[in-house]
Amino acid sequence: MTMTPGITPQGEGMDGLEWNILGQTYVPKQLSETSFSWTAEFPPGTFVPPHIHPTQDEFIYMFEGKFDLVLDGQSKTAGKGDLIRLPMGISHGIFNNSDAPVTCLFWVTPTRKLFELFTRIHDVSDPQEVMRIAGEHEVEFLPPDA
Repeated sequence: MTMTPGITPQGEGMDGLEWNILGQTYVPKQLSETSFSWTAEFPPGTFVPPHIHPTQDEFIYMFEGKFDLVLDGQSKTAGKGDLIRLPMGISHGIFNNSDAPVTCLFWVTPTRKLFELFTRIHDVSDPQEVMRIAGEHEVEFLPPDA
């Protein structure tokens, strides 16, 4: 898949796509073999538990709100205007512990199986099933006590 030139308008996803992933809204913006990007809204109290992307670097640019993070076992906080860098193979968890939504832009490089994963887990409400499917798509969730 080759990236096509053009503009993905504000508020729209590629081909009208929008995913609900455990209460978070992901809107894909760009897809190619070498990178994949999406905007996300995390309502208060939502999170992605600690996990590892063994084959991708991941980045998050913060538009609004605050994330509490666990990066390679260390607690961090990121807010508006910050860029979060998540190298492949490093464990990370993302938590909106605030009373306000977080809006941000994620991207990964290379794309690998992440677009397919989000398509598969759209509207799946069981977190254990999401984690099982993620394991089939090169995302490894860590045990709760890790």
